[in-house]
Amino acid sequence: MDLEITAEETKKKLDAKEAVLLDVREPWEVQAASIAGAKLVPMGELQRRQQELDPEEHIIVMCHGGVRSLKVTHWLRGQGFEKVQSMRGGIDAWSRKVDPKVPTY
Repeated sequence: MDLEITAEETKKKLDAKEAVLLDVREPWEVQAASIAGAKLVPMGELQRRQQELDPEEHIIVMCHGGVRSLKVTHWLRGQGFEKVQSMRGGIDAWSRKVDPKVPTY
């Protein structure tokens, strides 16, 4: 499984209920722009909250631009989460390519 997935591919996986979306941004960022149904676990809380995630699920990690989500993807894979990917370009790419109603910030 590739480390990254596009926003368009993410949308297809979410619509088909083939993946869950993990948002690793900060709460203030979620207030600025969000994707319905995403589970918020800020990157700084992930280590102590990883038990909230199912290692058997396909998890797509998102942030603002794709940097934090890629770091989290690497870390989760190191913790035994084999089906985790980073959404390339983050919510910014989602706003530009999937849903322009989601504000950019």
